[in-house]
Amino acid sequence: MALARYNLLTEGNVKTLKGQKKGFNSVILHFAPSTVSGYQVCPMASAGCIAACLNTAGRGGMIKAGETTNTIQEARKRRTRMFFEQREQFMALLVKDIEHAQRRANKLGMTLTVRLNGTSDLPWEKIRVGEHRNIMMRFPQIQFYDYTKIHHRVLSNHLPSNYHLTFSMSETNQPMARVLQGLGHNVAIVCTPEVKDKALATGAIDGDETDLRFLDESGKIITLSAKGKAKKDTTGFVIRRY
Repeated sequence: MALARYNLLTEGNVKTLKGQKKGFNSVILHFAPSTVSGYQVCPMASAGCIAACLNTAGRGGMIKAGETTNTIQEARKRRTRMFFEQREQFMALLVKDIEHAQRRANKLGMTLTVRLNGTSDLPWEKIRVGEHRNIMMRFPQIQFYDYTKIHHRVLSNHLPSNYHLTFSMSETNQPMARVLQGLGHNVAIVCTPEVKDKALATGAIDGDETDLRFLDESGKIITLSAKGKAKKDTTGFVIRRY
């Protein structure tokens, strides 16, 4: 199946494609993470998170010998700068992309889902779109979801009903992760295969099966296998003991 072309959104992420087996077609917005673009989009990123960032996974990490970047990385930087410097135009393009994605999902007979923080952690619930308080209110019929390291986003009583957040644990926020899970929120961990097996045996959810976090039972640990640079993590970001 040929992938659709968008101005800002990406379709065809290996993990999100798995959701098609469950009837969901997902699109993701990728920014240049942390301060790579000159703007901070990951305010709570830890050293381990930055070192293991999936920004360089897949085609994003395919850089020719002797070069330091590629077209994907440069596009993510331009996209991020546009968001901060030309917000109105950016949001107008985002609306058009989501409308296009909805038409495509309808054509495929699937349900559209949108993840806006593919490689960022921005509070989209606070970002206006024209007369609407946020993009979720602009598209109330669409399911949005994200991972976040900002705990008060997870605890907010003002999240749109069609926006699901999963707390992302790092080497610096483990106490807060335990508190949030105790309150019934889901917590994603990046871990080794050995830890993953033990966690799954005690009721954790395999987050590698799909990216559809809004379908998860509440109060669960979501296990994500260490990939790419994360496999060599020494900061404590990757959980190696359960």
